[in-house]
Amino acid sequence: MKIAIHQPEYLPYLGFFDRISKADVFIILDTVQYQKNAFINRNKIKTPKGWQWITVPIKNREALKSINETEIENKTDWKQTHWKSLLYNYKRAPNFRKYADFFEDAYKKEWNLISDLNIYFIKNIMEMLGMKKEIKIASSMNLAGSRDDLLIYICNSMGADAYLSGPGGKEYMDLEKYGKENIKVEFHEFTPPIYNQQFGEFIPNLSTVDFLFNNAKIN
Repeated sequence: MKIAIHQPEYLPYLGFFDRISKADVFIILDTVQYQKNAFINRNKIKTPKGWQWITVPIKNREALKSINETEIENKTDWKQTHWKSLLYNYKRAPNFRKYADFFEDAYKKEWNLISDLNIYFIKNIMEMLGMKKEIKIASSMNLAGSRDDLLIYICNSMGADAYLSGPGGKEYMDLEKYGKENIKVEFHEFTPPIYNQQFGEFIPNLSTVDFLFNNAKIN
């Protein structure tokens, strides 16, 4: 069994889902610490002026909380702002109408925790992409350890003999630890596909919503 493990990102890019597609089971790691300026509460979309961030505001960003305890700041109407950003920038995209009702409805729901919002989008985007994979949420599992020890514990608890890491893992993982547990570590490689996109020159690695709305015909 090969597993992949990653924090729940907001409207993730295609590489996130590509890694899921190459594993047997995907673990959403919502129990690790929330990090500012990452992709947990923001991602990129394309506009006529280039790419821009859409960001979910977070309460008490300085507090050291796990992702599944990180609260959304709902004093501003960020949901309406995000929906209008998608509507304004993608309303003429060939596949926008196919998914518009889902996103409009999603932004009408009440969201208090960033993990709940992200997991909701991840699961539904997987369905839109035709992906059927087993998903487990770390906060619903009885886990122990941190860093490599945590990942190894998850692999062992799942009976996995292979772990599909992101490419950044090469910089910090202690591969000897995995070897001692008979866990093979593979590093995910992703080449962004070129697809029909609005507004001039192609920009890779945007949120997957860009891929979906543009009726993505890969060249």
